[in-house]
Amino acid sequence: MSVTINDVARHAGVSIKTVSRVINKESSVRAATKEKVEAAVKELHYQPNAAARNLAGSKSFSIAFIYDNPNAYYVIDMQNGILQECRKQNFELVIHPCNSKADDILDEISNMIRHSRISGVVLTPPFSEMPEVIGRLNELGVNFVRIFSGHDRPDGISPCIMVNDFDAAFAITEHLIELGHKNIGFISGGKEHKSTFERIEGYKLALTERGINVDDSLIIDGEYSFDSGVNGASELLNHPQKPTAIFSCNDEIAAGALFASRLANVAIPEELSIVGFENSPFSRQTWPKITTADQPNQTIAQNATTLLINEIRKQKSPDICRQFTPTLLVRDSTSKAKL
Repeated sequence: MSVTINDVARHAGVSIKTVSRVINKESSVRAATKEKVEAAVKELHYQPNAAARNLAGSKSFSIAFIYDNPNAYYVIDMQNGILQECRKQNFELVIHPCNSKADDILDEISNMIRHSRISGVVLTPPFSEMPEVIGRLNELGVNFVRIFSGHDRPDGISPCIMVNDFDAAFAITEHLIELGHKNIGFISGGKEHKSTFERIEGYKLALTERGINVDDSLIIDGEYSFDSGVNGASELLNHPQKPTAIFSCNDEIAAGALFASRLANVAIPEELSIVGFENSPFSRQTWPKITTADQPNQTIAQNATTLLINEIRKQKSPDICRQFTPTLLVRDSTSKAKL
């Protein structure tokens, strides 16, 4: 027979209501009482049923992860990080992929929140950067946390996690410059993502500060996809000022760029250095392995979920805005430029 909340209350010598308050992490419970209840929960191996909690009262214990991202590795990392914190905090997770460009996207989000009795939402790009989505969530009175690209503290609309793509892109470009590269191509991601612009601007500033002119013809428009890397690298390899290095806006693009270079019989890294961004499996499953920026997506997602649940429970966090800066991870796809 499964252990119930009644069993925990009897074992701890407290009321059912007190057990519920401890499980829901309410701050009004005395420390000694909290310890007794937590000990009883552990000893009895009690597992709170979040679905039953949602049905039993007006308070919801479900949060939603809304996303539209073609990078499966990014999505999986985010899901795992959010789920890890949900399990720790006894919340249920609703995963809702949707098309950010759909005409009825606001109605779709609104209906999902109402039907699933959602108490909070984790927003990732591009939704976290769409004012109309943020406005609709405010109208619905739903708590939310935003994960987005940025290096300056934003508005105080909600808790947020900023990913400092700008400084990370600067560091990657500086690494290439220190290896003697001056003609550095850039293959961008989709323009609907702020991360694309942050990475381009970091790349440009590094060039400028080292006295290297920014050649806009070496910046190729693209999407966050393998095919964009193939097409972008092919274009750069036929450029009159053929680059000695390529900065790819993410690892999937970088893997495509490496593939195109191999087809063109260009040796990596002897003739061409290639870098990516994010440290996804794409960067580790190629040969040579790709120099990249290590972006801890699971940790980012877990932090975002902690901030969201604190907001739902009206527990104030000392830092409702946190920043992560991806760090340079040098591998075998970069080497000194040929003089």
